[in-house]
Amino acid sequence: MKVIICGAGQVGYGIAERLAAEQNDVSVIDTSAELIRGVRDALDVRGFVGHGAHPEVLEAAGAQQADMIIAVTLYDEVNMVACQVAHSLFNVPTKVARIRSQSYLQSHYMDLFSRDHLPIDVIISPELEVGEMVLRRIALPGATDVVAFADGRVAMVAIECQEECPVINTPLAQLTELFPDLPSTVVGVSRNGNLFVPHSGDQLMAGDMAYVVTTKDQVRRTLGLFGHEEAEATRIVIAGGGNIGRYVARSLERKRSRTKVKIIESNRERAVAIADDLRRTVVLNGSALEQKLLLEADIDHADLMVALTNDDQVNILSSVIAKRLGCKSNLVLINNPTYHEFAKTLGIDAHVNPRAVTISKVLQHVRRGRIRAVHNVQKGAAEILEAEALETSPLVGPPLSEQELPDGMRIGAVYRDGTVLKPSGSLRIKPKDRVVIFALESAVRQVEQLFRVSLEFF
Repeated sequence: MKVIICGAGQVGYGIAERLAAEQNDVSVIDTSAELIRGVRDALDVRGFVGHGAHPEVLEAAGAQQADMIIAVTLYDEVNMVACQVAHSLFNVPTKVARIRSQSYLQSHYMDLFSRDHLPIDVIISPELEVGEMVLRRIALPGATDVVAFADGRVAMVAIECQEECPVINTPLAQLTELFPDLPSTVVGVSRNGNLFVPHSGDQLMAGDMAYVVTTKDQVRRTLGLFGHEEAEATRIVIAGGGNIGRYVARSLERKRSRTKVKIIESNRERAVAIADDLRRTVVLNGSALEQKLLLEADIDHADLMVALTNDDQVNILSSVIAKRLGCKSNLVLINNPTYHEFAKTLGIDAHVNPRAVTISKVLQHVRRGRIRAVHNVQKGAAEILEAEALETSPLVGPPLSEQELPDGMRIGAVYRDGTVLKPSGSLRIKPKDRVVIFALESAVRQVEQLFRVSLEFF
């Protein structure tokens, strides 16, 4: 696939890195010669210094042969115009734009992005995507990662197996026998840096990270089975009143009347605007690194500190200080992948990676076949995909026990006519079933083939 990426910042670089690793033909455009130099030096991509919305720059980057343009510059308007130019002058089939301003994203204005107006096929709003992920993590404090599939009816949760975890040292097949009514399937395990798909005879061990697919209404029971029964936070302090912080606070106000939220925002004008916008949230103006201000926000009695500023170092340090002052736990936004490796040793309980969220959204549209959703696991070591089965799919017909499925993949759930089915040897996949699959990086291409439209289909 030939892809043009406009914007070589952290998000653009991350997308280029992933797509180039999968042998796609990638061109990156940015006005910064320094950023383009860095992309050229580190990745197997072509780099162009210029304005991503200018026709001659897009033409030089190969827009006439491109299958997709992904516009992720810092400016919404540049991204929108780049997609318009790519459509009008070069007839690029798929156009993806990052749009951050919530004004453009209001439901009654969405006709703006139709083919007759601004022809954008996919809109990525990292703030909304990250905000939703933060909310899911707040709602399920025992999970290290939470992703929804199948219209929200299926969930994948990453669960850390600790020493007191009740299900460790037990074959997975035996767990199925002990809890026959629990629609949960362990689809992946990360152990000592090695990610693998477990077999029925395998056992979980202390220190493992288990990736479990289950139904939405059984997530809490599943977490409890793994020894995670942490109470949901009701006293929350948010550092950073940007788009994400405001979105999270507003959503908490709407969803949870019992939750008390306080926001610390360093910019006075923005702090005043947030205070005017939100009804029950207390807004404090100042730095989240100031212990006096944290204590004023009652951090010593808080259940959770959520650090969502634009500065990774402020997020990490303020969260560490918060725990030292008595806050029970923290959740931190970390952009720089370098910090992910040692976040745990610093006292960070959980972190969210905005770049990974955006890359997952893009991969959904890069994947061939009827792929409806994709979630990146451990920097691309694996993916969890939701795919729709077609009549011509090799999966349709024979029971799963008779299928020769690729190594490195496991089916976690099947969504059929509003019902979630747990995979078993006797289950038969039907056309239009939506299948949630865990696939190691080496098996992703084979999974795509299972769900591609065959010529026989026409």
